[in-house]
Amino acid sequence: MQSNFADVLEAVDELPIDEKEMLVDILQHRMIEDRREALRVEIENSRREFAEGLCKPSTPEEILREVLS
Repeated sequence: MQSNFADVLEAVDELPIDEKEMLVDILQHRMIEDRREALRVEIENSRREFAEGLCKPSTPEEILREVLS
């Protein structure tokens, strides 16, 4: 993997600036879509857990206590 990454960086160095900018734009959009997909999956899992009764109501204080422990 490391060699592939280095190869990609080396190839990018050879691109003209306008193509580098286009590449950055494409990568940013793909990362946004990846995050959206991860969020969609997380929401789907949360809804399923709620529907199956695996979630219990909690107060904000209980949630903070759990997060900080």
